[in-house]
Amino acid sequence: MDDTVLKVLGTGTVVATAAAYWLTRSPPNFNPAVDFTEQTYNALGPEKAKISKQAEKGVTVAYDEEDVRTLHDAFKKGARISNNGPCLGWKPSPTEPYNWISYNDVLTKGSRVGAGLIAMGQAASNSTHIGIYSQNRVEYFISEQGCYMYSMCIVPLYDTLGIEACNYIINQAELSLIICDKNEKVTNLLGRMSETPNLRILVVMETITDDVKALAQKHSVDLIQYSDLEKKGEEAPQDLKPSGPDDLAVVCYTSGTTGLPKGAMLTHENCLAPTLACTNLFDSNNLIVKPDDVLISYLPLAHSYERLCEACMYSCGGKIGFFQGDVRKLMDDIKELKPTVFPSVPRLLNRVFDKVMAGASVSAIKSKMLNMALASKEAEIKSGIIRKNSWWDKLVFSKIQESLGGRVRLLTTGSAPLSPKILMFLRCCVGAPVLEGYGQTECGAICTLQVPGDGQIGNVGPPLRCNYIKLVDVPDMNYNASDDKGEVCIKGPNVFKGYIKDPVKTQEAIDEDGWLHTGDVGQWMDNGCLKIIDRKKNIFKLAQGEYIAPEKIENVYVRSPHVAQVYIHGDSLKSSLIAVIVPDPDTFPAFARDKLGLSGDMAELCNNEQVKKVIMEDITSVGKKAGLASFEQAKAIHLYPELFSVENELLTPTFKSKRNTLKVFFKKEIEEMYKDLP
Repeated sequence: MDDTVLKVLGTGTVVATAAAYWLTRSPPNFNPAVDFTEQTYNALGPEKAKISKQAEKGVTVAYDEEDVRTLHDAFKKGARISNNGPCLGWKPSPTEPYNWISYNDVLTKGSRVGAGLIAMGQAASNSTHIGIYSQNRVEYFISEQGCYMYSMCIVPLYDTLGIEACNYIINQAELSLIICDKNEKVTNLLGRMSETPNLRILVVMETITDDVKALAQKHSVDLIQYSDLEKKGEEAPQDLKPSGPDDLAVVCYTSGTTGLPKGAMLTHENCLAPTLACTNLFDSNNLIVKPDDVLISYLPLAHSYERLCEACMYSCGGKIGFFQGDVRKLMDDIKELKPTVFPSVPRLLNRVFDKVMAGASVSAIKSKMLNMALASKEAEIKSGIIRKNSWWDKLVFSKIQESLGGRVRLLTTGSAPLSPKILMFLRCCVGAPVLEGYGQTECGAICTLQVPGDGQIGNVGPPLRCNYIKLVDVPDMNYNASDDKGEVCIKGPNVFKGYIKDPVKTQEAIDEDGWLHTGDVGQWMDNGCLKIIDRKKNIFKLAQGEYIAPEKIENVYVRSPHVAQVYIHGDSLKSSLIAVIVPDPDTFPAFARDKLGLSGDMAELCNNEQVKKVIMEDITSVGKKAGLASFEQAKAIHLYPELFSVENELLTPTFKSKRNTLKVFFKKEIEEMYKDLP
């Protein structure tokens, strides 16, 4: 917020407020795509499924044009729409401006990279898997299009997978060639060659160092500079053999929750159907992406959400600008790029909220002004007015809008739930549609999306036109489809083909009728929108999008000699885990007496801060030794003196934790622990 403006206002706040109120009246700036009170069709048949009102006659829609059936087709369409306009942007160095490469140049370079891969022994076949281990950058994008030109399938790798998971993917996907961005990643791969014997070729984007060359020679691995790969393709061109709709586009490995990651096999149709469903929804609201639109690419391209966003851009001829690869410089990139389309995630958006609220809290006047501005803008949004030219925008929200580049006209959020309060806050601040969707890798990243202009919050929107959604009973959790509550199941052309080389997990995910069972529990709202209310399995996401398997962590923590029982709790709107721990009643009192000089019964010991500190340090140490990631470690604990049991109804008859009961039982303690945690 601008301090100068506040000083000028002084005691004239009331006058300014009144003037702002009367001058914030204006008509909606787009036409709603559907009646907000009834946003879905009820599909015929016994399934009682729902689908978007944009699906004509209630039938799923996979594509609009016969000649646009794959991601490569969509890119060529974007080239036509843009009239060979700028496509990909990057900064050669922090001091240089963004450079741009055109759509046709991407196609030319892509064909050379694809031909170069063939020259390196890779077959122009859909059974050929090409690994890409890189941050978002121009070469990544070109390599992907090059693969599609010759029917190859890409397999993204990323740093947070961990060494064991990365090796597993290389072997399971049978990767003999991986394209890397940095020498550091090449070194990591070469250091594990004994575990990945099929890996024979590494393509490197940055200049290969002598140390890396020597290490590759030691392991008999061929190294080739990325520029030389492109040159090979230029010298030995190949006739194109583009992918078809049913060919695999990507094997996208989920981060995994217990054990090793699973490789979701996504065809071109699986990826394109939700892309076109989203762009169709935007078009119906006068939000269609145009050639002069710009997207900032900083979310990992290894994940389906970012891939979906970029496909939406290039299918409409828009521009994609890559960040420099350093999150510390992201705000500089945004300031220069001035994106109009801004994909984001709750973790970043929560920081925006916290920063603004902290800034306003230092002054009673600032706080009052912010609250008045939010109230006025929220009233506008609920009446269908979305804009950034009101007095409140000029007086209060302009700094926030400028921090996002000043031109954002569409902001999306995904990967994890966003608090309804923060969602409305952002809609007020940004002055543009801020939309939350829901989905997972297995349905091409998305299956529902809020309709622009709908002022309601607390839901993830109606189904897209490309998929049906139904709710099925979850008896053991007392959720019944007859009450419009149950497990969310998805069916349509965006549903994946299964997990690579894993028929058992595939059958667990997709039933015999083709319905993908998500494991999430949803509720239908009166207007046909979906609300996610629970998780069927004991797996959940933190706010930053990381999956958590609480039982895995509990099984680690009970290795501590001080711990008898553990209940790990997480909230999808929070980024930290907390734990309720029952100290071992047989051993801990003696330890406290002999080592800590403390006496008293279990209740007294559990209330002692020194005891809490000792147990916290011990479980953290045990967790580190067991290989728990930082986000898997509890950041706060509550000590409880009584063992969970069948008698106190905290355990099932088979001695498993009753997680829902524990969550309710420790509600007060959970709220207390989260007071000082993100």
